[in-house]
Formats: sequence, structure tokens, C-alpha cells
Amino acid sequence: MSDEQLTYEEARAELVATVERLEAGGATLEESLKLWERGEALADRCQSHLEGARERLRARTEPEADED
Repeated sequence: MSDEQLTYEEARAELVATVERLEAGGATLEESLKLWERGEALADRCQSHLEGARERLRARTEPEADED
């Protein structure tokens, strides 16, 4: 499954697991870098989902501009 297909919940769960693996230590430098990069990609995906949700809410809650 590509990152674009991940739901917010799936991306967040994988991000939490990735952070836990980083915090646990014991990974090689190369493994740690790969985990960090994956975490960055997952965080970006979560942010994208949140921004989309904000826009949807804003569109429904802000009054529409009057058209004259």
C-alpha cells in the first residue's frame, strides 16, 4: 500500500511504532536513518490528512461570500 492510500489512523499508528523503535535504541545508524525518513514521510501524510479535514470543516462552517 502506498503512503497516499494510508488513512490517517493507519499512518499515525505506523508513525507511533516507528518512533517507539527509534526511542528503544539498538538500531544501526543506517537503520535509524531509514526509520527517521519513514517517520518524516508518515508525519507528512498525517499532516496532509489534518489539513484536508480542516479545509472541509472550514468550508462547511464559514459563511459563503455574498454574490452581488
